[in-house]
Amino acid sequence: MTLSISAIIITKNEEASIGKCLESISWVDEIIVVDSGSTDNTVKISKSYGAKVYTRSWKGFGFQKNKALNLAKKKWILSIDADERVTADLKDYILSLNDKDNYAYSIKRNSYYCGRYLKYGGWGSDYVVRLFKRKTAKFSDELVHESVITRDPIKKIHQHLLHFTYDNYEEVIKKINVYSSAGALKLYSKKIKSSLFKSVLHSLWAFFKTYFFKFGLLDGKAGLILAISNSQYTYYKYLKLSLLYQNKKR
Repeated sequence: MTLSISAIIITKNEEASIGKCLESISWVDEIIVVDSGSTDNTVKISKSYGAKVYTRSWKGFGFQKNKALNLAKKKWILSIDADERVTADLKDYILSLNDKDNYAYSIKRNSYYCGRYLKYGGWGSDYVVRLFKRKTAKFSDELVHESVITRDPIKKIHQHLLHFTYDNYEEVIKKINVYSSAGALKLYSKKIKSSLFKSVLHSLWAFFKTYFFKFGLLDGKAGLILAISNSQYTYYKYLKLSLLYQNKKR
């Protein structure tokens, strides 16, 4: 017996990518889109693919995905982002699974970064839990970098999920600002302290970890750019965290 699947997606102004994402999951039984007030054609495009679209105010990635999870009706959940695509091989593998399986599945994700697919730097062998039973899992309630919490054992799927992260460097810079702010708030909520000195140290470590320890240098120019952007993101995250504490004192 094949799986009965609800695909869940959270969106805001994703008209450039949502159509291809939805096309890649047109075979699932139900598509749930939770939108956070898009001002472009995201909602219109989603509805044209038969998705059930709901509008919810933004309270963080984990909160938003749990909202989508609660709206789903099918036994199995496929969580996918608007900038991701399910490949034909991955689709065939998922459809071959047995409904009685008691696993959550982490899927190998292949990321496209500013003109090429990366193989190293932590992006080439990135496994993410995306397929699980609705009643045995939920998302961590995080502002950013949420994860799936499941009672079931996790099994790996080696067929690829494609991740189209950034088309150009302007997008990288915009996301660094957005994600570093959310990351700072997340650390602040956990009472983690920071300073300018710590910001620099964390930034240097992020670069060396990405470029050397995770072999980002083997991706050539793209690997160097990724290491620098990871370093910038980390620097601004911890710098903004220190500013949050300074503002609190004032």
